[in-house]
Amino acid sequence: DVQLVESGGGLVQPGGSLRLSCAASGFTFSSNHMSWVRQAPGKGREGVADISGGGGGTDYADSVKGRFDISRDKTKNLLSLQMTSPNSEATAVYYCAVGSRTSEAYKYRGQGTQVTVS
Repeated sequence: DVQLVESGGGLVQPGGSLRLSCAASGFTFSSNHMSWVRQAPGKGREGVADISGGGGGTDYADSVKGRFDISRDKTKNLLSLQMTSPNSEATAVYYCAVGSRTSEAYKYRGQGTQVTVS
């Protein structure tokens, strides 16, 4: 079975930093586009960032470009999101998902980890 388990969320001050991780199993991690998606209270889902299967291509939402960095470790089947200088708009539940950040739906998605910027 496909499993995506996020960790690393918590409380972070504006201007601080936080690193999210997603442990993947049950599928060929290195062959799939992976994304970080977030959903804030009362708002729609937003694809924050994605990375190609080979790791050579990344794409970011304008709202996080230059401050968030997505990466993957194929040896550990681990997806990461380094958040630098987040603002209050970054408060949301963050999910890792299989697919691009602009996908309309995700067949596989983790349970999410809460990030609160305050």
